[in-house]
Amino acid sequence: MAPFLLSILLGLALTIVMARVSARRTRLALDANSTDLREPRLDPVLGRLAAALDVPAIPVRVWEVPVVNGLADPDGRVFLTRGFLQKLRAGEVSPEEIGSVVAHELGHVALGHSRRRMIDATGGNAVRMGLAFALSRVLGGLGVWVAQGLMALLHAGLSRRDEFEADRYATALLIKAGIGAGPQKSLFRKLDALAGRGARPPAWLLTHPATAQRVAAIEEAERRWLAA
Repeated sequence: MAPFLLSILLGLALTIVMARVSARRTRLALDANSTDLREPRLDPVLGRLAAALDVPAIPVRVWEVPVVNGLADPDGRVFLTRGFLQKLRAGEVSPEEIGSVVAHELGHVALGHSRRRMIDATGGNAVRMGLAFALSRVLGGLGVWVAQGLMALLHAGLSRRDEFEADRYATALLIKAGIGAGPQKSLFRKLDALAGRGARPPAWLLTHPATAQRVAAIEEAERRWLAA
């Protein structure tokens, strides 16, 4: 039993170290390949979000990659990809729809999802090792693969939870800012095509919820906020 406990402790320590190293590498990569956002069409929308949050401004940086995405760095900064801004300039998305992406990423920051995911990963690694140890006694070498598969499903579910929470935060912020949830819903309905996604795996394997589920959850949150 002692070697088993030692292996779990070593695994936890390794997970923490790797998470910190990964966060630092991400920060350095973003710093090296991003610039401050300068897009006059977004200024009114970002200004309304800032006013709703009672802050002077919302700093956003542009990650110079062609994909369509938004992200929140573990240090709390919000990024939009160059690909997303190109869609704005092409008229494929509106400033308000881009604003809904910023609001969503602000939700990740405000709700501490980066920190929580690191904690989830640390605890999940311990559980995975425990499962692998137990299942290997029954399934032999297959036990490790079964344990990894089960933990992948668990982490996908936790990631979807975070996305729903960030969506709800964004809905509340957009309503408070006087923008409303309409752009948030319209963007999700077109996002798969914008991002060039083809066939998608089953919803329970996705780290992000299916579009229909997200829109339905946003509409429910919208009804609650407007009735409050």
